Amino acid sequence: MPLLAGAATAIGGVGAVLALADVDSPLRGPFTLFFLLAAPSVAIAAALRGLAPFGRVLVSVAGAITVNMLVAQGMLAVHRWSMHGGIAAVTALSSVVLLLVAVRRLRRRAARERAS
Repeated sequence: MPLLAGAATAIGGVGAVLALADVDSPLRGPFTLFFLLAAPSVAIAAALRGLAPFGRVLVSVAGAITVNMLVAQGMLAVHRWSMHGGIAAVTALSSVVLLLVAVRRLRRRAARERAS
């Protein structure tokens, strides 16, 4: 499982870099699409630890699609659409969610250590 997670991270990272660097490659489209679906999905799934695995996957993929659509709609509404901006916005939102999950876990761990 860690090997699969590492491969998915590498594919997503390559997709983001190919898109941001405007590299003309046949892999740019599929890898970028994978990144745009995987980054928010992982962030949302990390926040939903209490759900059953199937429900967690379903909600995280639906949430990723929603995040992508909201970013695109927001950028179009303010007339600032760009491919680079969209990828950066999805990356930023996913990173913020992952950071909040990590902070929440650290606080819980610290509270448990203080209680014992």
